[in-house]
Amino acid sequence: MEIEKNNRVNLLFEFYQPLLTVKQNEYMDLYYGDDYSLGEIAEEFAVSRQAVYDNLKRTEKLLESYENKLHMLADFEQRTRVLQTLNQYVDEHYQTDQQLHQIITQITKIDEE
Repeated sequence: MEIEKNNRVNLLFEFYQPLLTVKQNEYMDLYYGDDYSLGEIAEEFAVSRQAVYDNLKRTEKLLESYENKLHMLADFEQRTRVLQTLNQYVDEHYQTDQQLHQIITQITKIDEE
């Protein structure tokens, strides 16, 4: 469960990172990206562990709030599922259609940019 939560927070952070403050970005990047402990972050910024913890929890709630309003992660996940289904279908029924494969590749690259 903890791994799933961390993965979700990391994905939300990837989508909504530009909407966060510098401090929120730094704390989230150190905690979730670089696997720093609360104590290490607190020491780095000369604040209490509780301050770091509170900031991280507020930021997680903010990320969820952005997702509830904008649905960027949910839309990305849905597009990914649809593209996987389409790709499987094409592989099974249109293996030799290079143009169709190129179109799917182009669509897939849109989310990667």
